[in-house]
Amino acid sequence: MKRDYKLVDASHTIEDGMVTYKGLPPPVVTDFLTREKSRDVYAPGTEFHIGKIEMVANTGTYLDSPFHRYADGADLAGLDLNTLANLNGIVVRKIGAADRGISAAALSGLELNGKAVLFHTGWDGRWRTEAYADGTHPFLTEDAADYLADAGAALVGIDSYNIDDTADGRRPVHSILLRRGIPIVEHLCGLGDLPDNDFTFFAVPVKVKRFGTFPVRAFGIVPTQ
Repeated sequence: MKRDYKLVDASHTIEDGMVTYKGLPPPVVTDFLTREKSRDVYAPGTEFHIGKIEMVANTGTYLDSPFHRYADGADLAGLDLNTLANLNGIVVRKIGAADRGISAAALSGLELNGKAVLFHTGWDGRWRTEAYADGTHPFLTEDAADYLADAGAALVGIDSYNIDDTADGRRPVHSILLRRGIPIVEHLCGLGDLPDNDFTFFAVPVKVKRFGTFPVRAFGIVPTQ
């Protein structure tokens, strides 16, 4: 069937033993029920695999809900799907900039209301290398977070190690966006395959109560006609 759109995957693959965020344990992906053992349970010729994964929530490409930062914030189960799915997207490109901090000046003149605002820095090219977590990643500045919140962004994402400068323990970008109910997606990838605008974006986590962060299968839908 011919489609009038293409799907652009913006998510990293989760694998056993991989490190997403330095200092956090990697996921452990194992079998709960192997195909071989399942043959003892089902009819001859019938077999199933049931997997088991142990991981912290901040693994792979993941979304932060307000509960991640604030005890009274919306958790994963409380998120409005309208802030996660079928969003008009816009990509802000900041690749190889001399200044690591992406300020509000990068957003001047852009229509951001109700949109998924994605920051393409190219940092995903360092994924699963020591350089990915070397403390020199691009990040948003506090004034950029204020601008995004005031402009009515629905969701904000970035393809680098953290949306904040990890040297700043206040985590102002997380604090500002999540207090205003704006979900954050970190460790995106493949944003170079998305256009600057005219696409829709999805980043939907599982619906878990009293949980603030979880991996997503983030992707964009780009019209081809």
